[in-house]
Amino acid sequence: MVTKRTRATAADHEPATASIRYEDSSVCAVEFGQLRRGSFNGSVPWRRVRSAKGHRHHPGEYASATTRGLVVYESRLELARLLLADFDQQVVGIFAQPCRLRARVGGRWRLHVPDFLLVLADGNVRVVNVKPAERLEDPKIAEALAWPGELIEGHGWQYEIWSGADPVVLANVRFLAAYRRAGVVPDEDIARAWEVVRDGDPLTVAERRLAVGRPVEDVRPAVLALVWSGRLSLDLSRPIDGDSVLRRPA
Repeated sequence: MVTKRTRATAADHEPATASIRYEDSSVCAVEFGQLRRGSFNGSVPWRRVRSAKGHRHHPGEYASATTRGLVVYESRLELARLLLADFDQQVVGIFAQPCRLRARVGGRWRLHVPDFLLVLADGNVRVVNVKPAERLEDPKIAEALAWPGELIEGHGWQYEIWSGADPVVLANVRFLAAYRRAGVVPDEDIARAWEVVRDGDPLTVAERRLAVGRPVEDVRPAVLALVWSGRLSLDLSRPIDGDSVLRRPA
């Protein structure tokens, strides 16, 4: 029996690449093995986000406290993941649609644009794809998300497929996000709240001590701004209310 050999071509050995678009409209294709988190400095989203009448998704731009700029998203589910990333004190950089991956998988070339790339304070990088849980049951979608994960994790980066979070946690983070931007609450109010609030204070107790004759509504934003920034914490697994216990870092 004679087995016919197929001749390997140069394309078969061509390495995977990540194409990155920059603010000056230039595009750079980086061999994936040479990709670094600094490769994304000055980059812009790979695709332009558009909305249209009758569109099932709800794209938009989110004013991020982490980036101090606008970050695009293409669905409400992506916005939810973006909120959690912005709240996460370990996340120091956020890039939406950071690049277009190109790799040879199963004998053919595949393309993929991840939803987010998160730069972490410890120097690591996490690439995130957002997809509703019910769609992950589709074998084609599961396979389309699997090969980028193998490529990314083989590079030493983290890979995440995200389908949602505890709705109570998400509602709390969405509420706290109102206090995320510098200047929304005066710095002097935040500084005073940091001095006055004690570890273990219920929110209402901290507010009364801080108010000193003022309406508690006037001092609440300063306390919540401290929670957003991570200087104070509380249990986000239950709705935030007056009984929520504030904690200072150990």
